[in-house]
Amino acid sequence: MVTDSAQRPSAPPREPKKRKNPLGVFGAMSHIALLIWAILIIGPILWTFLASFKTNTEIFGDAIALPSSFGWDAWGRAWQKAHIGQYMLNTVFVVACSTAATMLLGSMAAYVLARYAFPGNRAIYFLFVSGMTFPVFLALVPLFFVVRNLGLIDTHLGLILVYTAYSLPFTVFFLSAFFKTLPTSVAEAAMMDGCSHTRTFFQIMVPMAKPGLISITIFNILGQWNQYLLPIVLLSGNVEDKWVITQGVANISTSAGYEADWPGMFAALSIAIIPVMFIYIIFQRQIQSGLTSGAVK
Repeated sequence: MVTDSAQRPSAPPREPKKRKNPLGVFGAMSHIALLIWAILIIGPILWTFLASFKTNTEIFGDAIALPSSFGWDAWGRAWQKAHIGQYMLNTVFVVACSTAATMLLGSMAAYVLARYAFPGNRAIYFLFVSGMTFPVFLALVPLFFVVRNLGLIDTHLGLILVYTAYSLPFTVFFLSAFFKTLPTSVAEAAMMDGCSHTRTFFQIMVPMAKPGLISITIFNILGQWNQYLLPIVLLSGNVEDKWVITQGVANISTSAGYEADWPGMFAALSIAIIPVMFIYIIFQRQIQSGLTSGAVK
């Protein structure tokens, strides 16, 4: 016996619908804008590297042409004669100490402000945040006298303390918002097991906040590495051996007058750019995860 369903012809398979691009014209425009932005960022960096292999005549003759030869003479002059190697070591020491102090003090302050309720909590938090609205150049003169009265002018310690002070506002602002996203139950369980507040912070909360800590650490390193105004005020020409790399690069273009070694200056710029570039390339995943993890917890 043949049923009616068997006699009916089978329906033709439906063709899959083409998915429409939800972005459309806006998506194409955004890709074009990103391409233009990438060219504007990569172009000057690439030109700086190529200019370090040119001569003064080639730089001012045809700026966009490739160098006639790829020699490392300018890099050697920048490293030895301009003392960029010494300035880089000074910068690494200052930035490492100031970043460590910033992360230690900033993370502890942010944790207390985010997780504990006490009188004056909001006032202290807004006092920290208000530091981000104060331009650095407005405080240069009083800052110079304060550091000089402390006997720390022309010292790395004075520069480290100032770097730390100027990096704390953003660090506290960022980490306090991040610590609020961490689960409270874990900290409460640790306290019930007998952990002190200090042990709970360093052994429980800090590992949980690792993505945020890595992100803000990289931001602080980038900001302090590229700082120029503060070193130029706090480290005078009498202590040239204590200069940081931004002062050394600027000195190449100003000390020689019309006979400036432009390839050497661009080589010094390249030497200053390379460490920061590698740091960002290595830790870019941690930076992105740290910036977005607070939104999905």
